[in-house]
Amino acid sequence: MSLQSLRHILSVPSTSIQSCLIGLFGGLMAAVVVVIFKGLIGLWHYFMLGGMANYSESSDWSRLTLPIFAAFAIFVVARFTGFKHYRMGIPFVIHRLKTYYGHIPILNSINQFVGGVLALGSGFVVGKEGPTVHLAAAASHYLGRWLHLPFNSLRILAGCGIAGGIAAAFNTPFAAIIFVMEVVLREYKVHIFMPVMLAAAVGSMVTRAVFGDVTELGFLSFQPIAGLELLYLIVFGMCIGAIAAMFNSQLMQLMRLFRRVGMFYRLLLAGAITGVFGYFFPEALGAEFINIEKLLDSDYDFSFIFYLFIAKFVLAMIAIALGIPGGIIGAVMVIGILLGVILLEPLRGFYDTNMTNTYALLGLAGFLASVLHAPMAALSASMELAADSHAILPAIIVIVSAFLTSKQVFNNSSIFIQQLEYQNLSYTTSPIRDLLQQTGVLSVMNTDFKVLQAEQDEALKRHLLDVKNTIILHQPNAAEQVYKWVNLDYGLHTNEQQLSSQDVHLLTQQHTMADVHDALQDRRQGAVVILDTTVSNVDERQYMSIHALPESLLQTDKLASSRVVGVITWNMLHSYLLRRQH
Repeated sequence: MSLQSLRHILSVPSTSIQSCLIGLFGGLMAAVVVVIFKGLIGLWHYFMLGGMANYSESSDWSRLTLPIFAAFAIFVVARFTGFKHYRMGIPFVIHRLKTYYGHIPILNSINQFVGGVLALGSGFVVGKEGPTVHLAAAASHYLGRWLHLPFNSLRILAGCGIAGGIAAAFNTPFAAIIFVMEVVLREYKVHIFMPVMLAAAVGSMVTRAVFGDVTELGFLSFQPIAGLELLYLIVFGMCIGAIAAMFNSQLMQLMRLFRRVGMFYRLLLAGAITGVFGYFFPEALGAEFINIEKLLDSDYDFSFIFYLFIAKFVLAMIAIALGIPGGIIGAVMVIGILLGVILLEPLRGFYDTNMTNTYALLGLAGFLASVLHAPMAALSASMELAADSHAILPAIIVIVSAFLTSKQVFNNSSIFIQQLEYQNLSYTTSPIRDLLQQTGVLSVMNTDFKVLQAEQDEALKRHLLDVKNTIILHQPNAAEQVYKWVNLDYGLHTNEQQLSSQDVHLLTQQHTMADVHDALQDRRQGAVVILDTTVSNVDERQYMSIHALPESLLQTDKLASSRVVGVITWNMLHSYLLRRQH
């Protein structure tokens, strides 16, 4: 199969072997990048701390200074790459998927990679899933850009990369699939679901091959819960939902409070506060699960758990609000685990067995669902981590009660949506755009056309009469990539056919039908010429924006060697919108 045939197949929004294979390769690329990212963080910990998350054994001075040094280094990297590229993490990826088909600038990815290693290696209470999602989406998307695949498939490819990256980071392929569909892509379509599943599977295989078949949260075993205790889970979930709403609101308040503070001072302040906490309370540093596992396996004191919960809660908000380039989910999971253990305390006297891990898992599920507004992702994570069907009913009770309390009682929304609105980043589109951006122009365009150069009007009329079903494009000057769509219309006062011509817009074969709609919707008529730009050195920045109208491309020297491969008229677009669907 030729590469052009592959592009044609991927331009159609349907499940195919080719789309699954592309998704698999995207997941593989993302998994390799994430494994390298995890490996560098591990090396940093061993060299700087003497072991993974070994904060308690490191010196007081290193715990104080390491976060400050990391904050300064993050600022230096951001200044070198340009502060306008200091937008990273899951909210930024959601925005780029919705408005730029998943295209992420390389400088943003450099900031995320280096900044993520520094933040996660220095004790900030942030998770690795934020950098994982960003880097995974970027890695898989670059594969599609290199192959000049249609933009509709690039968006799916970025989703596949995210699924593969999360599966590689946590070894939880099922939760990775649900997270991508519910939180990132925010839609469930079979032609998307299949390649995403394969990408998650290959991501999990890669991480198992490198790190072994283990999960960082494998210690969260589950004990069955039944009887009246299920009623307590409603109260348990309501408390979690209320605290989750407080976490989101306070985090956004901090972001607004420090909005006018310069980036250098914000990062340095986050490093200083984290370092001071680490100096006096080493266990408060980091969002690694290995220390939580050691804590829950020990004979811990309730007051220590409570103070640790407060410290993690505060440090997570400070790090994220002040711009440390890490993820929020890892911190939320750690906080949820500690919260679940705290809310178990009223039932301590009623148990003969240790239920700590059970309630820690339920706390994680409830807090994750309430903060992210992702109940399915939280349920799938708890099911996969527990590996026990008995966990489903208790998890549902906790998640539903926590989610409803957070949303309806406290009017809380997803922390990602709040961050997107705070940054004025668009994350929604019209239903028409949602539909049209799923289909590439290659699958709709008419290839029955002729390009006539330097023809007079009479000659054009003769061509139109000879080939009535063929689209005629007139190129007045062969040296310029400017076309006119010509056809014959009956005059208003005579029965004679008159020649009419309309300017056309230029798009590439990577564009989607949504871009065609953008170009033609103002006049509700006209045509779009589709160019094969894979053979020319075209500036991709002109094509990645869904708002890049073709006027900016007319008479562009860089398009001079582009070949016309098809035409789409307004009537063709209208017919496509009105087609029947199952």
